[in-house]
Amino acid sequence: MKTFMIERYGDKAGVHAREMPDPQVGADDVLVRIHAASVNPLDLRLRDGAFKAFLPYRLPLILGNDLAGVVVRTGSAVTRFAVGDEVYGRPDKDRIGTFAELIAVHQDDVAVKPANLTMEEAASLPLVALTAWQALVERAQVQPGQRILIHAGAGGLGSIAVQLAKQLGAHVATTVSTAKVDVAEELGADVVVDYRKQDFATVLDGYDVVLDSLGGETLEKSLRVLKPGGKVISVAGPPDAAFARELGLSTVLRLVMSALSFRTRHRAGRHDVTYSFLFMRASGDQLRELAPLIEAGKIRPVVDRVFPFEQTRQALEYVEKGSAKAGKVVVTVA
Repeated sequence: MKTFMIERYGDKAGVHAREMPDPQVGADDVLVRIHAASVNPLDLRLRDGAFKAFLPYRLPLILGNDLAGVVVRTGSAVTRFAVGDEVYGRPDKDRIGTFAELIAVHQDDVAVKPANLTMEEAASLPLVALTAWQALVERAQVQPGQRILIHAGAGGLGSIAVQLAKQLGAHVATTVSTAKVDVAEELGADVVVDYRKQDFATVLDGYDVVLDSLGGETLEKSLRVLKPGGKVISVAGPPDAAFARELGLSTVLRLVMSALSFRTRHRAGRHDVTYSFLFMRASGDQLRELAPLIEAGKIRPVVDRVFPFEQTRQALEYVEKGSAKAGKVVVTVA
């Protein structure tokens, strides 16, 4: 099968096409012919080796973290799907590789594609929709009337998180650049802060939850807009010991991650708020829970641009340069 993969970490020009053997299909797996896959900042971080200390992939590594396609074979123990089903999903972190013509995925990690979406639209959703769900529903347990700040509200994650938070009944603020203010308003944000003109930390206050996808100074400032007891959940900040425990990492790595996040956690404590790092996990069940909202048009995918499969490397470069106007970048495979 055709793939796009890397043979070593840290080489920005190292993503290239290569023929690889078709995947082995386990008893609980479905073999999916991929029609579309989306590009995520996670792909760039994996390419650069940002997680190699605790996600020890074997190289060469096929990149790609979410997909939409058609089931072409089922394992002997598969009960949820049949050949011909249209599905979408995010493979388990240990089984990524959606920049390919085929992938074997555990049946628990995919769901039937919402009927109202194209393959490209469906492929844009799994990673960001699951991240938004796990941050806002699972971890923050957002309640109606709470005040939520979502950074980069016109981006891949932010555009879905804003819509989900509104469906949960929250009052939603977001930060965007001048060119994306209209997009954030159309997605339903109640307060839109143009970060080129205003410092969000000076105009927002008393929030219950912050979903941070930017890290750095933005994360540090976010601690100040929360009310006492508030939570900042970050997908871009330093990993913490709780994350290491979730992965079952060694005591040494737990200590390392605790040290990495110490400064942020200490500052959070001074503001009487909490900090946690989120690395989303695959879940077909959660995608099924999201399906009614998607099929009712309450959560709609935002696709910026679609690249043909042979331009996967250019699609990664496009995302890395921040060229997307709003939402996700997708690669059409089949």
